[in-house]
Amino acid sequence: MWSARGWYALVGLRMWTRSRSRSRGPGTGPGGDGEKVAVRCREEAASGSKPHHCPVKRPRKARRLHVAYEAVDGAREEGKRAAPLQVAPWEPQDWQRQLENIRTMRSGKDAPVDHLGAEHCYDSTVSPKQVRRYQVLLSLMLSSQTKDQVTASAMQKLRAQGLTVDSILQMDDHTLGALIYPVGFWRSKVKYIKQTSAILQQQYDGDIPASVAELVALPGVGPKMAHLAMAVAWGTVSGIAVDTHVHRIANRLQWTKRPTKAPEQTRAALEDWLPRELWGEINALLVGFGQQICLPLHPRCQACLNQTLCPSAQGF
Repeated sequence: MWSARGWYALVGLRMWTRSRSRSRGPGTGPGGDGEKVAVRCREEAASGSKPHHCPVKRPRKARRLHVAYEAVDGAREEGKRAAPLQVAPWEPQDWQRQLENIRTMRSGKDAPVDHLGAEHCYDSTVSPKQVRRYQVLLSLMLSSQTKDQVTASAMQKLRAQGLTVDSILQMDDHTLGALIYPVGFWRSKVKYIKQTSAILQQQYDGDIPASVAELVALPGVGPKMAHLAMAVAWGTVSGIAVDTHVHRIANRLQWTKRPTKAPEQTRAALEDWLPRELWGEINALLVGFGQQICLPLHPRCQACLNQTLCPSAQGF
């Protein structure tokens, strides 16, 4: 005889077994229909007979896992990003020592540029400032491919005739050429001076432009002249004025990241690393150094304080 308690336990066990069989589905257990179908499909495939419909086992779709990475360099706080790596700007080796040595060698201020440069060629007694600025610009136009002594002589002869925009425009080309001869390319400069003077009279009321872009747009005015005109005539340092001396010395000292072939390339290379507060002195400093020691053909390396610091000194 089953007790009531035992009978209920037996009934509960049978109900649990049936429900588990239903949840697993038909043929899922050992010997079930699913296993029989699989066996039949394998046998038919081995015998080569035409198989009945066999269920195809589909591969499960791979689940994409989301992996969270920890922040580095202390940037774990929400909304805080790691700062980008700072790359140190390029600068020449030993350039500060080289510059200080050049200052020492130029301390006497006795090079031609120190007495005959553009800032010494205009008439400081002329009252209208626009006349002074015009004379500065003309001295710079004459100085191209010309020694300072020749430029200063030509400016002295022009000033003796009364050097203004009006006086130049009233002067015939032959007379102007005779006054500025023998500056380099004097015939071309006669034409450029006349054309530039006419533009200044018509567009600037006899004065000169106050920007590099407007200055280089004038006939016969290049970037070096424009930057010097801004510094001398307007008192504004707009860039480094690079002539043949500055171009040559910057390449000899390897003050450019790679060798440059033209003064404008040298200017861009120097302005890329040289502190802006030094731009104003570099032209006169290196021009005088190039006139006295770092000569174009036979530099006086034995007298140079940078002999052991100059990468080009061993080549001479």
